[in-house]
Amino acid sequence: MADIHIHRSHGLGLAKARKTAWKWAETVEEKFGMECTVIEGEDSDVVEFTRAGVDGRLLVTGDAFELSARLGLLLGAFRGKIETEIEGYLDALLASGAKKAAAAKAKPVAKKK
Repeated sequence: MADIHIHRSHGLGLAKARKTAWKWAETVEEKFGMECTVIEGEDSDVVEFTRAGVDGRLLVTGDAFELSARLGLLLGAFRGKIETEIEGYLDALLASGAKKAAAAKAKPVAKKK
C-alpha cells in the first residue's frame, strides 16, 4: 500500500473552494472512474472518493485543500505519477479559481438609475 498526502493553501474562501472541489470531483469521476461523495459542513466539506485500488478524501476549507489517499498494491507502483498528476490538476484548478476571484473583485458594480 502507498499513501498520498497533498496540502494546498488558497485564498478562495469556502464558497469558491466548494465550487473548485465539485469541479475536481466531477473530473476524477469522469477521467478515472472514481465514485465521489460530497459531505458539506458549515466550516468545511469532505469529498470522499473511491474505486478499485484507491480510497481517499479531500478536505475542503476556506483556506486549504488537504488530500489523502491510499493506493492499493497495483496502483502503489505508480504512486509518483499519480501524485504528480493530482498535484498538477489541483494546482491548475486553484489558479483558475484565484483568477476568477480576482476578476470578480476588479469588476465595477453598475449603479442602477
